[in-house]
Amino acid sequence: GFCSPSSEVFSENLLDHGKTRSHLKAALVPFFHVSAFPKIFSSSLVHHELVANYSHLFRVEGSQPDLVPYLLLAHIDVVPASESDDWEAPPFSAKEIDGFIYGRGTIDNKSSVMGILEALEYLLGKGYAPRRGFYIGLGHDEEVGGLKGALNMVRVLKQRGVQLSFVLDEGLAIADGIIVGLEGPAALIGLTEKGMAHVKLRVSTAPGHASMPPRETCIGILAAAVKRLEENPMPRLFGYGPERETFEHLAHKVRRTNYESITHHNLYCLTVFPYVLYSRLLERKPETNGLVRTTTAVTMFNAGVKDNVLPSHAEVHVNLRIHPAQSLQEVLDQIHSTVGDQRVKIELISGFEAPPVSSSDEKSFGFQIIKKTVLDVFPTVTVAPGICIANTDSQHFKDLTKDIYRFLPVWLTPGDTQRIHGINERISKKNYEEYVMFYFSLIQNCDIQKLPEPHSSVHEL
Repeated sequence: GFCSPSSEVFSENLLDHGKTRSHLKAALVPFFHVSAFPKIFSSSLVHHELVANYSHLFRVEGSQPDLVPYLLLAHIDVVPASESDDWEAPPFSAKEIDGFIYGRGTIDNKSSVMGILEALEYLLGKGYAPRRGFYIGLGHDEEVGGLKGALNMVRVLKQRGVQLSFVLDEGLAIADGIIVGLEGPAALIGLTEKGMAHVKLRVSTAPGHASMPPRETCIGILAAAVKRLEENPMPRLFGYGPERETFEHLAHKVRRTNYESITHHNLYCLTVFPYVLYSRLLERKPETNGLVRTTTAVTMFNAGVKDNVLPSHAEVHVNLRIHPAQSLQEVLDQIHSTVGDQRVKIELISGFEAPPVSSSDEKSFGFQIIKKTVLDVFPTVTVAPGICIANTDSQHFKDLTKDIYRFLPVWLTPGDTQRIHGINERISKKNYEEYVMFYFSLIQNCDIQKLPEPHSSVHEL
């Protein structure tokens, strides 16, 4: 099943932390037991292999080898979850409450894993044989960077000379009531994802007794630096990346009253500075502020060992998600400028810039097929390209294709975003059925040789 108790093994990335247990492999492989997907594992069209011991790579043969294959990507690992965190149901119970299935990974990312496999199982059961071949990649360590799962899948495909038409991975979603001022739900397809930087700030001073404190301690100096970082966010860059296309696709759905509340009825500003105005709407909420700029999150603060001892050093760790219009060096320069204190030593621990922006024009096969499939399954939504503010395994596949898309057919309403990696992660049974229908339709839509006109026929299960 979809979220069985055995999936508790995915609550930790044991391999990454050097805590490999002898039962790990035995627990991972039955996740895709033959009895769960008999058609997949018995079909002559499907070839399955383990990569790096725990990731799964499927190749589905197409009847027309001249059609360039694509890749459906998902991951089977999840972040930790504790039953002591006030979950309404145990996080690995898959308990149903009021039409929702509760469990860690129901959104991130087992619904995709199971949705893809169930869709393929149904298609094979109907005797369907795809014209366009495709791959399914299921990584086991996405939550810690995909350095063993995804990277080794890339290595295997490169060795075989595989090039892909496009990749579809997790990412953005159907946002209903999340984007400020937007009327109706919007399905956002990520054309890129943000870069990332892990930066450490450190201050060292002379230790001493708490009864004789200096005017400034290392904690105070560092706290002031952190305060400056939080009070002076990175510059607004809305309109300088693919979010410009997001605005153009969604502008007709933005309520005018929201503009007026910002401009005070200044129609000149509304005409000349629409991106500035819309960015101010988006930055009001944490869920959408990341579309506007490079975000700065202070995640760890370490200092002191005893209440009556002045510490000799203090350090803070900062996680930044880098906007596609900003380079890693520009981000570091901005941090130095904002901190403005030579006593604070700034060190880049790790980092990378945003990957290239994928195509989304009328000739873009991958984008147009995904868009058509979204409208097949969710006919009331507005489809728009966007930026994925999190990082995914798909970033490792850029040498195999120029087009990587990030989208989940999950319906998110206000409050749902806190469930991802948080407490009471859940998905409705109806939405999970829509997952299956989405991939079921997508696989069939990919068989067309000519891009669709702006609307679609619906495939029936």
